[in-house]
Amino acid sequence: MQLPVRLRKRKSDLHKGDCGHVLVIGGSKGLTGAVCLSAETALKAGAGLVTAGIPRSLNDIFEIKLTEVMSLPLADNKGSLSLKAFEQIKRFLNKIDVIVLGPGASRLKDTENLIIKIIKEIDKPMVIDADALNALADNLDVLDIRKTKQIVLTPHLGEFSRLINTEKEAIKKIKRELVKEFALRYNLILVLKGHATLVTDGKKIYKNCTGNPGMATAGTGDVLCGMIAGVISQGVHCLEAAKFGVYLHGLCGDLAAKKKTETCLLASDLIECLPEAVKKARKFLPA
Repeated sequence: MQLPVRLRKRKSDLHKGDCGHVLVIGGSKGLTGAVCLSAETALKAGAGLVTAGIPRSLNDIFEIKLTEVMSLPLADNKGSLSLKAFEQIKRFLNKIDVIVLGPGASRLKDTENLIIKIIKEIDKPMVIDADALNALADNLDVLDIRKTKQIVLTPHLGEFSRLINTEKEAIKKIKRELVKEFALRYNLILVLKGHATLVTDGKKIYKNCTGNPGMATAGTGDVLCGMIAGVISQGVHCLEAAKFGVYLHGLCGDLAAKKKTETCLLASDLIECLPEAVKKARKFLPA
């Protein structure tokens, strides 16, 4: 798969505002790393600016862990995001182009209420992952009344099982049909993560060919949603961004496995390999 046309060559007078601004919303006590992985990946994938919207009480941790990424301290409840943060997020919307929602967000009810309100009322492209998917599982009707039409869901098999209330083993037998049906029903892009990840808009389906078992480790999903959001922020359509993000994610995993072995592979190794993966994607482009 080649680099999307919009990412092939940057204009000489480009500035960071032209490359988009990603807002990563999530984080909670014990799960700060998820936001950091997503945010760092979005920036390295080409976004001009990335901000981490995180619980205010954890802001000092993020200020230390993140260098190029900015932080937006939000109202929190016991170290997780609170519904009270919604107005702060709403005031920030004119600065951003895409939202990553859910990494490390926790299952606190107050946080789930915030997630559902964001999906329902904010009209920005969104990549929804992790605990935001868990919140959606009990509130699927919000997808029918949401404002944004540009939405990417990135569940693994267990999360998809909860979304459609179907056992994992039953899904495996007809997963192509089920993911297409879900994406078409809710008018969104669905990425079912796993071996040979599937990407669909409900009409066409793409089966990924990159990746390896070493990627079955904590944080690789956070890297993926950051990668997809970073591509969207540069003006690429959600479906194309999801397809390319999945391909690039797996390619990073393959490059990392060669260097580190599948056994020793970490999610952060994928970020490290992103420049080399992008170079490979550009390799066969016409001069």
